[in-house]
Order: sequence, then C-alpha cells, then structure tokens
Amino acid sequence: MTLGDRLRYGGLLLLSVVLAVVELFFLPLRLDGRVLPNLASIPFPVTVLLAAFTMPWLVVAASRFSLRTAVAAGPLFAWLGTLLAFLLVAPGGDRIVLADWRTLLLLAAGAFPAAVKIGDVLAKATLERSKGNNRG
Repeated sequence: MTLGDRLRYGGLLLLSVVLAVVELFFLPLRLDGRVLPNLASIPFPVTVLLAAFTMPWLVVAASRFSLRTAVAAGPLFAWLGTLLAFLLVAPGGDRIVLADWRTLLLLAAGAFPAAVKIGDVLAKATLERSKGNNRG
C-alpha cells in the first residue's frame, strides 16, 4: 500500500471509532418529548440502523486497499474495540453502555452485516488465488 492508501485506511479506522462513539451516545434516545416527539417514551435506537448501514460499507471500503482479511476486517475490529473499551472503562465513571436489548441489537446490527461482507472479501481473495494458481 502506498502512503496515501495507508492514510485513507487510517481514516476509515478513525471513522469506525467515531461512529461507535456516536452510536453509543445516541443509543438511549427515546420518543419522550425532549429531543424527539412525545410518543409514550418509546425507545428509539436509530443508531442501530446507522451501524447496520455503515459497518458493511466501511468493510467494503477497506477491502479496496487489500484483499487480505485482516485489512478488510480492520474497521469492524476498531468498532468492536471501541464498544468494548466503553463497556469496560467509562469516562468519569458514567455508564455509557446500556445493559438492555438496545446494546445487543447495536452489536448484532453492526457486527453481523460487516462479518458477512468480510466473508465476501475472503471468498473474493480465494477466487483470485485460485485463478492465479490455474494460470501458473
């Protein structure tokens, strides 16, 4: 990878970390009339959708730099590492990670589609290797 590719890849990793923080901070949103309209204080975890759409996109973007699985999985590892860091260590002793279904939904919605895309990258790399072996 060139230096520009490494910088862009680092930007993808940083974006994964920032998205994890934003998704965690806005996970407790409720339809309670404070920020969103008042609809009987129903939980509204909109950041779950954000994770479901951005994590596969980040994996695909990272796979453009290299078909190595570790490179493609980098954004997912950075995202999961950030979630784990906030689970174990909270800034100022505050609880950021909720102990309910919304956190599990966020984890599943971010990790599962990204893992499927990592499988696509692995299949593509295997196909490229087999094409290379057939030519030689």
